[in-house]
Amino acid sequence: LLEGHFKLSSGLHSPVYLQCAKVLMDPKRAGKLCAAFAEKLAATGVEVDLVVSPAMGGVVVGYEVARQLGVPGIFTERVDGEFALRRGFEIPAGANILMMEDIITTGLSSRECIKTITNWGGKVVAAGCLINRSGGNAEVGAPITALATINAPTYKTEDLPDELKAIPAVKPGSRDMKV
Repeated sequence: LLEGHFKLSSGLHSPVYLQCAKVLMDPKRAGKLCAAFAEKLAATGVEVDLVVSPAMGGVVVGYEVARQLGVPGIFTERVDGEFALRRGFEIPAGANILMMEDIITTGLSSRECIKTITNWGGKVVAAGCLINRSGGNAEVGAPITALATINAPTYKTEDLPDELKAIPAVKPGSRDMKV
């Protein structure tokens, strides 16, 4: 958990940033977190045929959750600004899909990934994340299961509090955008 002034992939600003890549760099820790998530998902009764994640943040967590669930895992990546399947990945028509993210804030990347899944004929039966930082308010078009939910403040550029205005914004996420 980093503190400062961060410009998120959504374009919103926040005084806190969760750097999942640092958490997931340790395979044992990533395995424990994803096993706990898989257990929580299993308790919902959802059956999954395939895990699909948006690149970049969801790739590691999606792979590990797929491994824990014993199903294949693939990822979408941006092509000309929109998510697409590449690398020979396919989604079988009617497959029950878990869309898996590391963190959900506004749900934008999740919604974009889900759109790609449904365009391929997949059925998104659940959306998952390690951290839902929206306080449970994000809507992605599928029921969200989160390992943990927090309510991290976010602000539009025009609504920044004075303490954030006084600090230069840092853009630590994966989506290419200007600060």
